[in-house]
Amino acid sequence: MKRMIFCSVLAGAMTMGGVAAANTFALTIKNRTNSVVNAFYASPVNANEWENDLFEEKALPPGSSLTVRFSDSRDVCVYDMRFEFQGDDLEPLEDRQNLCELGEYEIFE
Repeated sequence: MKRMIFCSVLAGAMTMGGVAAANTFALTIKNRTNSVVNAFYASPVNANEWENDLFEEKALPPGSSLTVRFSDSRDVCVYDMRFEFQGDDLEPLEDRQNLCELGEYEIFE
């Protein structure tokens, strides 16, 4: 049986060394589930397909955090996000957030 997952977001001030400047973003993802997060995708809301996996070859074990940094030359702040989990316990989580204002994202079961 698949379990439901939830998320919480914490907005933070955009500062160098922390989150973002212009269209360069850093997002700290905290995995508060009992499942490994295998993939994280973020695409501007107007994109028709998911872009590359921002975790690349990494995974996010339960109870761990990972900071993902990326830059985008497009003038956009709102992104669709997708998190995929190992195994069949959890459905993929999809959400939409303003990455210009977001500094931390927590995933809960």
